[in-house]
Amino acid sequence: MTLRVLCALCALLCSANALAADVAGLPDKVQKQYQSVTSFSADFTQVLVNAASKERETRTGKLVFSQPALIRWETERPEKELLIVGKDAAWNVFPGEKTAYRYAVEDILGSKTMLRFLSGKGNLREDFHVSQEPEAPQGQAQLKLVPREAEPGLVLAHAWVDLKTNMLARIVIEDFYGNLNDVTLENLKTNPAVPKDFFQYAPPKDFTILDNAGMQDKPKP
Repeated sequence: MTLRVLCALCALLCSANALAADVAGLPDKVQKQYQSVTSFSADFTQVLVNAASKERETRTGKLVFSQPALIRWETERPEKELLIVGKDAAWNVFPGEKTAYRYAVEDILGSKTMLRFLSGKGNLREDFHVSQEPEAPQGQAQLKLVPREAEPGLVLAHAWVDLKTNMLARIVIEDFYGNLNDVTLENLKTNPAVPKDFFQYAPPKDFTILDNAGMQDKPKP
């Protein structure tokens, strides 16, 4: 083995060890990053896979988050849907059906939903057993998340972390029935200016309003 090859191998091993050490601290870095940003926005692609029928539904839209826990999840395709988590209430709106569902905020963020992950309210280290997966796109790390206390809506998750920003680039949640909720974020911007009324909602007078505050059924994200 030549000296040049030996040096290259040593450099590769050092790089791999540094990456492993960096990944080991990722849950804390992700938590710290989400706590430090005042807001963020991103385009999302959401793929829902039904385990029984194998049917796939792809949704695209825009996600906006602002501290302390204000969320606007707006699906544009294949049909318009709006989910707003505001200060006092959460709304899931279907404009095509002229229907709006009202939920208590704690019902949305209290359980291990996709929004809880993407808003940084879920604590990776405290809520999950975390391990590194071997395959991930360049510049990312993939984490396997096994909940310490499983619930029907989440028995396993995988998260891809952007190593430059320490924020989630993709997350896949599997429920008790094997259904998958796969969300990829692109064009993520941190700390954009967001007006507070962006997270308020008043249903039009001709909409049917169904008040589900305190009930178990929750919107898909």
